[in-house]
Amino acid sequence: MYIYEKNPDRSIHQSELELLVERTIEGSGALTSKRILIIPPDITRFHSRAGQITDLLVAKLGSRVAAIMPAIGTHAPMTGEEIAHMYPGSPASLFRIHDWRRDVAELGRIPEARVSEISGGRVRYSYPVQANKLLSSGEIDFIFSVGQVVPHEVAGMANHAKNIFVGTGGKEAIDRSHYLGAVCGMEGIMGRADTPVRALFDEALGVAAGKIPPIAWILTVIGSAEDGSLAPRGYFASLDRRCFEEAAALSAQVNIQLLEKPVRKAVVWLDPEEYRSTWLGNKSVYRMRMAMAEGGELLIFAPGLRSFGEDPNIDAVIRRYGYRPGAEIQSLVAREPALAENLSAAAHLIHGSSEGRFRISYAPGPSISREEIESVGYRWTDLDHALKRYAPHGRLAGFHTTADGEEFFFVPNPALGLWSTATRMQGA
Repeated sequence: MYIYEKNPDRSIHQSELELLVERTIEGSGALTSKRILIIPPDITRFHSRAGQITDLLVAKLGSRVAAIMPAIGTHAPMTGEEIAHMYPGSPASLFRIHDWRRDVAELGRIPEARVSEISGGRVRYSYPVQANKLLSSGEIDFIFSVGQVVPHEVAGMANHAKNIFVGTGGKEAIDRSHYLGAVCGMEGIMGRADTPVRALFDEALGVAAGKIPPIAWILTVIGSAEDGSLAPRGYFASLDRRCFEEAAALSAQVNIQLLEKPVRKAVVWLDPEEYRSTWLGNKSVYRMRMAMAEGGELLIFAPGLRSFGEDPNIDAVIRRYGYRPGAEIQSLVAREPALAENLSAAAHLIHGSSEGRFRISYAPGPSISREEIESVGYRWTDLDHALKRYAPHGRLAGFHTTADGEEFFFVPNPALGLWSTATRMQGA
């Protein structure tokens, strides 16, 4: 089975989406199943259209749907309000919460020698193939994994097997896959389909084969229209990796913007309904780092910011060590057990650094103080003053100029793209 619709210049309409989902169900063999699990993204991928696709699956599969488990990974569980907002057509009773610290089963292990080979010798540890225990419990007999392919700081391109082994994965697996990506270098990973972390996830699928039910993958690619609205440009579904390969190719075309010159001043808006931690909000750093000029400034509007980590333990690690260049974090991992035991947090600290090339400033709301922002290595900017100066509401992506002549590059949602220069993208 391979079902797709793609066009970088045209939106997929709702009627087309319904037909594509129907064809996917019929081609997947799911109609012979009695207990189906749907694994969609959480609210941080609200614009993925996965909410609509999940609702369509529920409507068309009926009582065959046993559960819906959002692939939250390390994120905070979705609230009832978020579930109702993103999945209005799916009964709340179907939703299950994934607990990445407790609710997992190990399906096998990739040996240390193989992980070392994948990393080019940068790490020396084995990798546990972990997924939520429901997947291997025998309680379900088919899985629909739904999500969006977009440039990603850990895997290169998001989704496919990542949805299982991070979205429903356990602490050790998430720690080790994220740290692998960090030490291999984000600039050489972002926006690429084939990366060390992707190789790890592909092998994990092989290890898990026969221990979890068959998976039908449904992947979307979302692009921006000229008026700033978001439109589905691609829908890809298959029982193998082909849907990911095709979606990644379209995402590279739709979601990566190559600029003629590095950006001296970038301004990024974080929707307060989606971004309440730097754990999520630092997509601003990941997606803009390759576009920034030496000595430039990245200003992040974060009116909804409440914490650094999505998880209290990770929040404490971030507060203790702060965002630092990769070499410093790797050195700390080697001698600080508190960091070595939280490798996904260590990876996040590396990813959230400018590596000393440019300044990172946060303009938070009232829930985070100036002292807290500065304690983790960022600069603080007054939100009200910055709002008046840069007027982000309703502003389209691209270059703009303030009233007194300062040029800045504006990004209304960092989750939807990757910005770089051709030289850096080619040389990474």
